[in-house]
Amino acid sequence: MMHGKNLVDGQWSATGKSVFKTFNPGMNDANEWIFYEATPEEIGQAVMAASEAFETYKHSSGAQRSAFLEAIAEELEVLRQEIVHAYCLESGLPEGRANGELGRTINQLLLFANLVKEGSWVEASIDTALPERSPVPKPDIRKMKVPLGPVVVFGASNFPLAFSTAGGDTASALAAGCPVIVKSHPLHAGTGELVATAIKKAMEKEGIPSGVFANLNSKDHRVGETLVQHPGIKAVGFTGSFSGGSALQNLARERKEPIPVFAEMGSVNPMILLPTALKNKGEFWADQIAASINLGAGQFCTNPGILIATEGEALDNFCELLKNASVQQPAQCMLHPDIYKNFKNGFRRLLDKTSVSLAAEQESASQPNYGNLTLASVQAKDLLEDEELMEEVFGPFSILVRCKNNTERDEIIKRLKGQLTISILGEADELDTEKNLVAIAREKAGRLVINGVPTGVEVCTSMHHGGPWPATTDSRFTSVGTGAIHRWVRPVAFQNFPESILPDALKSNNPLGILRTVNGTPTKDPVHS
Repeated sequence: MMHGKNLVDGQWSATGKSVFKTFNPGMNDANEWIFYEATPEEIGQAVMAASEAFETYKHSSGAQRSAFLEAIAEELEVLRQEIVHAYCLESGLPEGRANGELGRTINQLLLFANLVKEGSWVEASIDTALPERSPVPKPDIRKMKVPLGPVVVFGASNFPLAFSTAGGDTASALAAGCPVIVKSHPLHAGTGELVATAIKKAMEKEGIPSGVFANLNSKDHRVGETLVQHPGIKAVGFTGSFSGGSALQNLARERKEPIPVFAEMGSVNPMILLPTALKNKGEFWADQIAASINLGAGQFCTNPGILIATEGEALDNFCELLKNASVQQPAQCMLHPDIYKNFKNGFRRLLDKTSVSLAAEQESASQPNYGNLTLASVQAKDLLEDEELMEEVFGPFSILVRCKNNTERDEIIKRLKGQLTISILGEADELDTEKNLVAIAREKAGRLVINGVPTGVEVCTSMHHGGPWPATTDSRFTSVGTGAIHRWVRPVAFQNFPESILPDALKSNNPLGILRTVNGTPTKDPVHS
């Protein structure tokens, strides 16, 4: 039974009177559960508990954090059936998607568990002293990364598991040694409560301080704004809209002590379609692209929202293939009536422009909140004159841009804002002649894809899920893969420290057995005096 309470300092709490329900977009009706919005007092208690817990948790070993993350993964598996049930009721997404996303969430936790168990991620470096150096002796300097402190994580509307309560932000911050306070997303508060239950059980099982994790309910912006402005919070993780992410960044900058906000705010993820790809594999790519646009009702941050191609016979033939593939895609339930409404208003606003034409639309009758794949078309010159055509429409929508030549095509790429991804489709011989195109694209995106669609973000060490503004607030960092841990830490140098008070990662005998850089050379060997 869902109780709708907030998890604060290891206890379930509901001291406020403001309540709300989640919504079942598939049934077009509210779910029965009632959730209690966190009060200012509960918010303050959660931050105080996190700050106190940080004093202990920041000194926990990699083995201890690893065991904690593994325990969370185990508890999520125990609650799989309940979590999947709530996920489907609150999102309108199918059971297969729910199980897949839960599997990804569990695998992320285990990935970071392995990372901190091994330990080299702290990037320890040692430069030994040269007391006889003339004219100035060289001191002993040793450096490593240490956790920032309590972190606020905002649950994402479109990923109730993988980017929410125990998602990548939470997993990476806990791995780094930072307590986490989750501002649960109001669209899936029930799913968040169940995941928080699993984390609570894992904390108790592993003896983790109760303030290391909290889960707070909210129905509007108040709880999140209060958290970001609280002096005890040291960083923020966010996945969502540009308006939401930039608002949080502004709040964080206005604090007496500004803090970093690592916000992933989406993009249109351009796909550049070279003539050889359209000529030789047109039907294949038409099917792939249509499926990618429609995946998850288009509610992916990597949804391909712009298709760019040069005019010619190959493009004309491809357009017909893409139209046929698009109308074959089934309508899918969107996350909420408001999201569905914004989707419809968004693409209709573009189609109302005289420069834009409708290229394809699934016209089958659909249930309330079901979005149909819609494809528009525009000439490159018109796109270049109207920047609104380059903005994201959240949902199963994409706009095909017809370029007269490669010069026009390259100018569009140069004019684009920062992107999470840019994809290029083409045969090997033609790709060899497009090195300049690749160079232009590299300046605009965090991930370049050759002969593939952008949806489907592999969780691995080499993945970079980020990009130049406004795709993210800081293009140097990723929110997916092991590199995500580096958002929640800072480097500290220890100069002329005696061995007895050095962190284990920097001690000369290397008790952790990690890879370190010693006098410029990567090694696991002890430091010899």
